[in-house]
Amino acid sequence: MTLLKFITATVLLIASATLAAAQGTQVAFGTIQQNSGLPVEVTAENLSVDQAEGRAVFSENVLIIQGEMRLSADQVTVVYDTVAQGIDQIEAVGNVILISGEDAAESDRAEYNVDDGTIVMTGNVLVAQGPSALTADRMTVRVQDGTAQMSGRVRTVLQPGDN
Repeated sequence: MTLLKFITATVLLIASATLAAAQGTQVAFGTIQQNSGLPVEVTAENLSVDQAEGRAVFSENVLIIQGEMRLSADQVTVVYDTVAQGIDQIEAVGNVILISGEDAAESDRAEYNVDDGTIVMTGNVLVAQGPSALTADRMTVRVQDGTAQMSGRVRTVLQPGDN
């Protein structure tokens, strides 16, 4: 009976990975709903501001916190909406790590559109959810409802239960 469970799990894993690679996959990301209207706190070792362009570049040990969501990277550019005088977009590059609740993702780059509440992570995306992991070329996270769409060579490793 154990061999049958193993074969079934292996077939399901291969089928789900093949289907995910072909079509992309929808996954839950984060255990909480995120409010994109909350204040955004940014800390870093260095800051360079260009008022004319409406940009601020944070570098070295950058950490961004909004509610329960955490984003860290080597360098982060904050683009300001000069009309509304708020943050329009956040662009993170290098060793990007996004944490929301129990879930964590890492990538080479991330762009966070504050107004529509989406984060697009690209380049070597790895998502860890408990003992399971997913990789892809791209992941788009909707922070309001905690859902994510993964696309581009999606691969997953599912850990079978004890039964």
